[in-house]
Amino acid sequence: MTDKHTEPEAQPTQEPDSAEGHRPRSYGQWRKDRIDRLAESGSIADEDGVSLWQSAWRRLRRDPVFLVGAGIIAVFVVVAIIAPFIAPHDPTRAIPELRAQITPSTPIPPAQPGHLLGGDNAGRDLFSRLLVGSRQTLIVGVLATLGGLTGGMVLGTLAGGIGGWVDSAVMRIVDVMLSIPSLLMAFSIAALFARPSQWTVILAIAIIQIPIFARLLRGSMLSQRHSDHVLAARALGVKPTPIVFRHMLPNSVGPVIVQGTLVLAIAIIDAAALSFLGLGNPDDTVPEWGQMLGKAQTFFNTYPHIAVYPALCIIVVALGFTLMGESLREALDPKSRR
Repeated sequence: MTDKHTEPEAQPTQEPDSAEGHRPRSYGQWRKDRIDRLAESGSIADEDGVSLWQSAWRRLRRDPVFLVGAGIIAVFVVVAIIAPFIAPHDPTRAIPELRAQITPSTPIPPAQPGHLLGGDNAGRDLFSRLLVGSRQTLIVGVLATLGGLTGGMVLGTLAGGIGGWVDSAVMRIVDVMLSIPSLLMAFSIAALFARPSQWTVILAIAIIQIPIFARLLRGSMLSQRHSDHVLAARALGVKPTPIVFRHMLPNSVGPVIVQGTLVLAIAIIDAAALSFLGLGNPDDTVPEWGQMLGKAQTFFNTYPHIAVYPALCIIVVALGFTLMGESLREALDPKSRR
């Protein structure tokens, strides 16, 4: 039985006013007062916990850098989806009025009413080709990133989950791939194919991204190997395979997913570089920003705008993925929380 004549709970004392007015309590003083109340009352009100992703979202929705990056990506994805429906002209066919303006002295039709950015050397509407080209750029970047992510997760799971000689063999392969400059490796892989196409670009970029994801996942899984829940599962006699796929892997994919947003920006830039070097899709009836940039180099000295527009689109989209990826990485990193 409790004593009915207990003393009332002591209220936290108010700190004296400073020269600027009433001074708010510091975090250390708030923790001390809370511990004192817990010790006196013997209980504390239950508070609902939040997951790592929920806590990260609370910070991200107030982060202007993340909001800017997410806004750029949202506009890019929406435009890529609806581009064939909102393009004012067919990007694959020459416009008669633009075609008629092409002369040896004027190979590029200028901007005019009905054609916001003018045309290209074939008399096709440049603005329509930029809109439709966003879809091909998105397809190349996403498929290449997914291919690299899949291959990297396979190698990273083998290295971090099995360990031993498997870990050593996989990581030596990864080290060799990382020792070669990524763009040089992508160029070499794409050059192996007799006929360049969009799929050769996707495959080349996916291969150079595999060691990035493999190394990151392997490091995350090694940190999970000695965690409490993995040690508890081993003590209960759980087999190694369920431990890897049910305990270690689900808790290790967070940093890999965040890295995927950053790598997607690099994939778009690398795809544009390969297309610029002539290793992309040779069929220019299917517009793509990197391909448009490569075709524009012939007329860059006299008509630089046909190269500036696709280059600006690539830069802005890559910037959006980079801003969002960096903000997401900081929000999920315990060391950077405030």
